[in-house]
Amino acid sequence: MQKAVEITRNGMTMRGMLHRPDDVEGKVPIALIFHGFTGNKMESHFIFVKLSRRLAKEGVASLRFDFLGSGESDCDFSDMTLSGEVKDAERILEFAKSLEWVDRNRIYAVGLSMGGAVASILAGQHSDDIARLCLWAPAGNMPELIISRLNELKATEDIDDDFEHYDLGGFLLGRDFVEDIKTLDIYGLASPYDKEVLIIHGDEDLSVPLSASHKYMDIYGDRAKLHVIEGADHTFNKFEWEQETIGKTVEFLTK
Repeated sequence: MQKAVEITRNGMTMRGMLHRPDDVEGKVPIALIFHGFTGNKMESHFIFVKLSRRLAKEGVASLRFDFLGSGESDCDFSDMTLSGEVKDAERILEFAKSLEWVDRNRIYAVGLSMGGAVASILAGQHSDDIARLCLWAPAGNMPELIISRLNELKATEDIDDDFEHYDLGGFLLGRDFVEDIKTLDIYGLASPYDKEVLIIHGDEDLSVPLSASHKYMDIYGDRAKLHVIEGADHTFNKFEWEQETIGKTVEFLTK
């Protein structure tokens, strides 16, 4: 079963998709799937849709929402912040826990890129609620990436220190996002998580370097495993990379 769902936070609506296994009795596990920066609940080449449908076949439900300011959800992208997305994720977790058929002892988090950073923070702050964590090319280094991009723009005089927002390929990124992310120690916020973690990363990722995942490995230690996909880019844009990513994720969440 697949159906559209809506939840609200601060009077604004987040729109998403709920997948539930067919013909399964009793409580079932559920995966919360978080999209990346400028992404949406389907993600590139519909990889999140494929993941959700594969999980459902294996008896695992899932929730995919557009964060506020992204996709079909309320708010403008220019008002989006990483801290705001963490609050969105907390609201999604709360919604999942309210579903009477969900096994609260088997709630998982999966996140891509900045969604991986969000998932890691959520798990760090709600370790008792997240049974397993799977991160795809997680952007724990997002503050450094954004500051580096801003410095490039300032060097070409495309923006100055008083900018309100700047055009990022049609996305207006607001000043609040930049000021917020400068205050965040993503790895530090993620570090309290004490359960199993799987990290998947392509070694040809030009958006988030593999070193970002190595740093996650440093904070998680023996409870984490890093699976590197040879030749893969940031969003696994090749069928074999996509299938390997989905396969490893499903295996990890159902073993």
